[in-house]
Amino acid sequence: MSYVDGPDGSVALTELPRFPAPEAPSVSGSLTAPLPGTVTRIAVAVGHRVAKGDLLLTLEAMKLEHPVLAPHAGTVAAIRVTAGQQVDGGAVLAVIEGLAVIEGDE
Repeated sequence: MSYVDGPDGSVALTELPRFPAPEAPSVSGSLTAPLPGTVTRIAVAVGHRVAKGDLLLTLEAMKLEHPVLAPHAGTVAAIRVTAGQQVDGGAVLAVIEGLAVIEGDE
């Protein structure tokens, strides 16, 4: 904590982290943005069944497109972003319902 005194009074300042760690997703199956960027394309809609590795959406960051892929098979329960929307790193992009497939059982 830092204290600043001046002619108008005193102020106590608390240093905050410059880049706070993203909060853990609150919903099971949530997919979060790996970095800040702009959603350029959404390839699925709510209710679509997806397989592991299917393209869900793309993010543009640092003049590159970054695909966001399904981590496991399931059904798209929610899309929390729209095309053209700016997102922060760690923001929830979509929710996939379904059980994760254990490698080797596919």
